[in-house]
Amino acid sequence: MAHATTRVWTCYLIRHAIAAERGPSWPDDTLRPLTPDGVRRMTRAVAGLAALDVRIEQIVTSPIVRARHTAELVAAGVRRANGRAPSVIVLPELAPDTPPAHVMAALPKLTHASTVALVGHEPDLGELAAWLIGANRPIAFRKGAVCRIDGRRWPAPAGEADLVWFATPKMLRRAGG
Repeated sequence: MAHATTRVWTCYLIRHAIAAERGPSWPDDTLRPLTPDGVRRMTRAVAGLAALDVRIEQIVTSPIVRARHTAELVAAGVRRANGRAPSVIVLPELAPDTPPAHVMAALPKLTHASTVALVGHEPDLGELAAWLIGANRPIAFRKGAVCRIDGRRWPAPAGEADLVWFATPKMLRRAGG
């Protein structure tokens, strides 16, 4: 007889929405904002999260502008779905080039929520997802993509969580109507 998995925490990994192109207009990559199209598409994707009845207690974001703005859009959409918005807090370890183990070690110092959304960047989110579920290769996240990972312990050790679902931004926009 199989044993039921007891969920201790749920983590939604969310890649930031479409941002301004790198280049001379944005010499400081950390300051690149979301484009108007990126805001529009992410707002529709967040409506898809609401249609899927996604509940988030806390949003943790990279300090980079495009991720913070995406986190604010998610918080606003979750507010419309459940009547209140989760707080958005910044975690420097969600900036690019931080190993997954360092991200997971920093999270319990920042939040004790059982349902958390992490907003960040590629390839780091894909590496974090793979690390959490024990995959050999990173999972590719398009801009605005979201996955749900459930774990039985907090913080999650490498390879001890389960990928519950993965949604492309197009799937989420369609779910939102």
